[in-house]
Amino acid sequence: MKMETQSRKPRVLSGTRPSGRIHLGNLEGALRNYVRLQEEYDCFYFVADWHALSDGYGDTGSLQDDILEITIDYLAAGIDPERSTLFVQSQVPEHAVLHLLLSMIVPLPWLERVPTFKEKVENLGGQSPAGYGLLGYPVLMSADILIYRADFVPVGQDQLPHLELAREIARRFNHMYGETLVEPEALLTSAPVVPGIDNRKMSKSYGNDICLADDDDTVRSKAMRMYTDPQKIYLGDKGHPDLCPVYFCHTIYNAENAPEVHATCTGGTRRCVDCKKEMAQHLLSSLGPMRAKRRYWEARKGEVREILRHGSQKARSVAQVTLAAVQQAMNLWPDAPAV
Repeated sequence: MKMETQSRKPRVLSGTRPSGRIHLGNLEGALRNYVRLQEEYDCFYFVADWHALSDGYGDTGSLQDDILEITIDYLAAGIDPERSTLFVQSQVPEHAVLHLLLSMIVPLPWLERVPTFKEKVENLGGQSPAGYGLLGYPVLMSADILIYRADFVPVGQDQLPHLELAREIARRFNHMYGETLVEPEALLTSAPVVPGIDNRKMSKSYGNDICLADDDDTVRSKAMRMYTDPQKIYLGDKGHPDLCPVYFCHTIYNAENAPEVHATCTGGTRRCVDCKKEMAQHLLSSLGPMRAKRRYWEARKGEVREILRHGSQKARSVAQVTLAAVQQAMNLWPDAPAV
């Protein structure tokens, strides 16, 4: 197999664990950027179902449904399967083979120092023992990136240490076996951190999220439960909108009127309950086209499965080329059967 030529567009790779439906934090923090990247990059976006097993191996009952739901959210947000490769991690077994090969050369202390390993162990709370999959998570993540010779990985500043480990692994491999793997660069993204309805960072685990799949009544109900300035109790009290998640949503989904919202809040002439109702309406209006597309794809899950099947085939054809080069560099037996 021949390695790809350098004439191709720069390649971007990103994966998402199937841990539930996409919420506004995911949308504004990553997904909108993924849509923009399609314009100038060769984008590979995958659902990381193997990664979901690293700490969720005890309950996989909804895994297939979660994969479909996340893919539907991606399609609804504007990821175009004609321009981007959408696929499922477990349908490209080359990820697992490269993970195995890389695990042979990665020093154990490199993995033990990863901050998220300790955090995830603590999150398990002793209910389930941490398995190798949790410790080896960064090696599999590195294999996910390196198998596609990705030039860039879109990350926030807080994710840079994870990408640097993938770069370290690629450098170590290339030093030992010759220049084979591409060291990916960070494609730093500046994206808003969307607060949840309780004013913590929006997260499925906190139960404070607003999802693309939520119906109108659910969106309005969640909006009415949103945290507001505790110092603004009565009409006439001067508010502090910069500390309020309701106002934050106004700046995104009602940007044209956000200055007026800010002024009336600080001036004490705006009721919090009215502010929530107004924000919810603008949120529903702004997301209307996206949510309509979501309903379209939700009614066509057979087509969604076909998109994933086709994308997985395309991804695998790329992964096989890299894996063959890796096996050759490591001097493994040349007539090994295909995965």
